[in-house]
Amino acid sequence: MSIDAIYAPASPTSASRPTTATREWSTVQAVMIFLVFLLISIIPLLTHPLPPLEDYANHVSRMLVMADHGQNPNLAKYYEIDWEILPNLMMDLVVPWIARYVNVYLAGQIFTVAIFSLMMSGTFALNRALFKRWSMLPLVAFPLLYNYIFLIGVMNYFFGIGVALWGLAGWIHLRNRPWPYRYLLSAAIAFLLYLCHLFAVGVYGLGLMAFEIWFALSVDRSPWPQRALRFCAAGIPFLPLVPFLLTSSTWGHAKEWDWESLGKLDGLVFVVETYSDIVAFVLTAVVVVAGVWAARHRMLRVHPVLMPLALSGAIVYMAMPRMLFASYLADQRLPIAIAFMVVACFRVEMRQEFVRRLFLVGTLGLLGARVAEVDIAWANAEPSTLEMRESLRKVQRGSKILVAYMDNNMPNEVEHLGLVHAVSLAIIERQALITTAFTTKGKQIMHVRPDYRKMVDTEDGVPPTIDQLVIDAVGRSTDDTTFWHDWLKKYDYVYLLFTDEDSDNPMPDKLKSMYDGENFQLYRIIKPGMDVNAMDTPKKPIKLNAAATAAQAAGPKAPTPATGQGAAPAPTPAPAPAPAAPKP
Repeated sequence: MSIDAIYAPASPTSASRPTTATREWSTVQAVMIFLVFLLISIIPLLTHPLPPLEDYANHVSRMLVMADHGQNPNLAKYYEIDWEILPNLMMDLVVPWIARYVNVYLAGQIFTVAIFSLMMSGTFALNRALFKRWSMLPLVAFPLLYNYIFLIGVMNYFFGIGVALWGLAGWIHLRNRPWPYRYLLSAAIAFLLYLCHLFAVGVYGLGLMAFEIWFALSVDRSPWPQRALRFCAAGIPFLPLVPFLLTSSTWGHAKEWDWESLGKLDGLVFVVETYSDIVAFVLTAVVVVAGVWAARHRMLRVHPVLMPLALSGAIVYMAMPRMLFASYLADQRLPIAIAFMVVACFRVEMRQEFVRRLFLVGTLGLLGARVAEVDIAWANAEPSTLEMRESLRKVQRGSKILVAYMDNNMPNEVEHLGLVHAVSLAIIERQALITTAFTTKGKQIMHVRPDYRKMVDTEDGVPPTIDQLVIDAVGRSTDDTTFWHDWLKKYDYVYLLFTDEDSDNPMPDKLKSMYDGENFQLYRIIKPGMDVNAMDTPKKPIKLNAAATAAQAAGPKAPTPATGQGAAPAPTPAPAPAPAAPKP
């Protein structure tokens, strides 16, 4: 049988044909409504240039190093860019280019807004491809843009979700057209998703598999061997990715995986959960009640692809490890991607003006509640970010900073996520070497230069506790292979995170307190011959008024060759002899 015969188009079922009905929304109305909802959804992103997402500060700091192109001597001394095709590159490809024209904080904002735009427009496009008509029902997905997984700051993965939604829409749109078109498109989408994140490739593959299962069982009327061949052939566009993965340094993490049964339910809750359980419950209850009401009045339409999507998604989710390729939350990231596909499988017939207005008011109310929840939470977290930036003025440029935790019991509250990598701002503000920068080979293309590589965490591990540092400092540590071993000689400063009001200086004879924040402390390591009295005395953070808060939140100016950023230099303490760089 010829290839043309194998890929002969089949007739679509009535479920995918447009029905004759009065137009519910004009094109202008639909576009304007979408833009209004998008603008409302990005309000927290616009009002908070540095959102308190767990990994975000670390990512943005890496963008500054890449945009600097080795012009700053301190950044060039510590960091290097080792380009290779990794499944985690999209932010590295886009944001440094934007940062040529604007400051790096604004460049990060633009990228995040692009993520929201891609995900929502992709949901609308997929809904249109399935029902052959535009529908406004995907507006209900806007509140889901803010979810617990997003608060972790996995930016490339969320960009990949948006690309995957558009890719599925393109495949479905071309399904009954000559096969080369959709296969070429799918190959391009698969490679683009590979650059986003390896898990995003899996999301696209899952959606494609669900659609092809439905198509083979419900639409295709050819003999079963031909259906099976078509189904398997849908995976051909993914094959070129195999050599890229096998030859990349990411493959070195292939054995680093771990499956856990606990937390599977949490992954489902993370779809609607951010800061307030009440808001999450109300959002879920309103959508469920509205869906039941629409179904009882025969206004709700469900595309039959929903069933294979739900079944295959559930199977894959239960089988997914918690850690895969050394990346955490591998399984718990999946439900939020499936949620946007599920929304695209519904439409509501809204021929009556009353129903259309009620729908708009209801969805706008849900979005408003979620945006208000996030914006208030981020505003409450902003003082901590401003404290961190204020404390960095106590740090000399080009210093080496060790990040440590108060103890192993890191707070689980979502409000503390923004502090986990906040010290990464030292790369932007003070061009410093920090031990927690994302420099893991196989995950990032930014690495620490060999002379300093043994001083940092290159395995995405957990920072040491202050007790571990004290034990090492007094010579009682039984492990001299840790990167922080002999830390008193190797580093200039210590940032101690997750402290409280009762946290005292653990080693007054070795550490000089420079800043005492609400949840962190900054210490200067006292070197032999250093004049402790000449150092600035620590102070409690200043309570800023609204104008000062807005001014500081605006961030530094665009990077310059001289300093790498435009923040005003802090008063320089008395110079101290720089510790010798460790041997590679």
